Amino acid sequence: MGKTEKRIENKISKTAEFTCMIRSASFYEKNPKYKSNDYIAPVLVPKFFIPVIKISPLRKLFINRFFPPGMYEYVIARTKFVDSIFQKVLNDQFDQILIFGAGFDSRGVRFAAYNQKTKIFELDAPVTQEAKINQFKKRGVEIDPRVIFVSIDFNKESVEDKLLESGFKKNQKSLFILEGLTMYLNSEAIDNTFKVINQFAGEDSEVVFDYIYSSVLRGENLYYGESEVLDGVKKEDEPWSFGIEKSEIESFLENRNLKLIKNLNSEDLEKEFFKDKQGNIVAKVNGTHCIAYATKVN
Repeated sequence: MGKTEKRIENKISKTAEFTCMIRSASFYEKNPKYKSNDYIAPVLVPKFFIPVIKISPLRKLFINRFFPPGMYEYVIARTKFVDSIFQKVLNDQFDQILIFGAGFDSRGVRFAAYNQKTKIFELDAPVTQEAKINQFKKRGVEIDPRVIFVSIDFNKESVEDKLLESGFKKNQKSLFILEGLTMYLNSEAIDNTFKVINQFAGEDSEVVFDYIYSSVLRGENLYYGESEVLDGVKKEDEPWSFGIEKSEIESFLENRNLKLIKNLNSEDLEKEFFKDKQGNIVAKVNGTHCIAYATKVN
C-alpha cells in the first residue's frame, strides 16, 4: 500500500488496540443504544482492563480520559453498521470477504453461524495479526476454518500477489471492508488499494469504508470533536494523511468504478443508532468521519 504502513511493521497498531478497547467497553453497556454485540472483543484485551469497563462509572472515566468527544459513539455506530453489511453479505452468500487492515476484527468468529460458503480473508501486518491469533489461541477462541489470515509487509510485498497466493479469487462476488484505514494512507496508497479492489471485484461486489473530510486535515475545525481527535492521532504518532472533500464522495467512487449506495455522516449515524423512541438524539457522534457503502459498476 505504501510507506505509511511503516508504523505497524514492528509494533501492534495503536488504532487497532483502541478500536478493540471501545468495542470491549460497549459490550458491557446496559443502554441498548450503546451496547455492541462484540462478545469477542473483551477476550482480546488484557484481563486487568475488564473490571474497568464492566463498572459503569469507571467505564465512563476511561472513555472520557482516553477518547476524543464522540469517538466512542462513532466506533459503536460504525461497528453496528458494518456488522449489518457483513451479516447481509453472509445471508446473500457472497463468495468472499476481504478485510483490509483487519486489526482485532472478530466478525469471522462472531458470525460463523450465519456463514454457509463465504471465505473471509483478513489482510494485515504480521505483528498485529500474530498478536490477535495468539490471543485467540490463549483464550480458547475457535477460529472458523473459512477465515484465512493473510500476513503482509505492505512496503515489500504486493497485495495482489499475496491475495492470489492465499486463494482470494478475481471476478468473485465479494465484500471489501476498509474500516478505520483510509485516513492513514497517502493518495498513492489509496489509488493502489482501490485498484486492487477493482481488479478482484466480481459482478455485484460491494465496498464499505470510512473516511474523514479533507477539511479536517487542513485544521479548519468545523466539526464536533475535531480538534481533540487530531491532537489524539498526533500524540499516538499515527497521523492522518488522506481525506475526501465533503461533496466529492460520489465522484471519488465513480473514478474507481463504484456507485454509492449510502453515505452516512455523523448526523445520519446519530439518527440511525442514537435516536430514542420519542425521536430524541441521545448521543453526539464525532463529526470528522463518514461511512461510505458502495457497489461495483458492471
